[in-house]
Amino acid sequence: MGGDQAAPIGAIVHRHGAVEDSDLLAAFAAQEQTRGAMVHGLVDDAVEGGAGPCGALLRDLQTGERYRIFQDLGAGASGCRIDPSGVALASVALRRAATDGADLVIANRFGKLEASGGGLAQDMLAVMAAGIPFITLVAEDWLDQWRSFTGGAGEVLAPDRSALDDWAARYVTRSSHVER
Repeated sequence: MGGDQAAPIGAIVHRHGAVEDSDLLAAFAAQEQTRGAMVHGLVDDAVEGGAGPCGALLRDLQTGERYRIFQDLGAGASGCRIDPSGVALASVALRRAATDGADLVIANRFGKLEASGGGLAQDMLAVMAAGIPFITLVAEDWLDQWRSFTGGAGEVLAPDRSALDDWAARYVTRSSHVER
């Protein structure tokens, strides 16, 4: 798909805190890779023994590299804090996809950081501007900001496999090679 065409954009809308939707997105990415699509981007990857959002890493779908994006606040902490340097390191996966090309780009989520113009926002826009099919998770809480961010472009998808399969069938060109 060329850069002069509007990129197909998909937003999987889910309840706030729905961890299982990250698994759905990762499984979708793996399925598309198996089907021969060149899939780039980032998905959540749970840390062994970790639980909740603070026990997650981002995994680069092209290289397999994992990035820690939360700071360890210690044993007494009741929450977690995003590590901006970890997000910056992970963002290379989206920048690479925008410049090198892909059949599909996935970002683990559009959230608070992206809604304010930070996090992976600029890299997401670069992928969209490159005309590459792009899909991400968006919590219901951030749907209005997502619509503003994309200028109303894109398609809102239910968090289920058939919705993702239908979207991919319409927009993802498979390059007939399987990434390893």
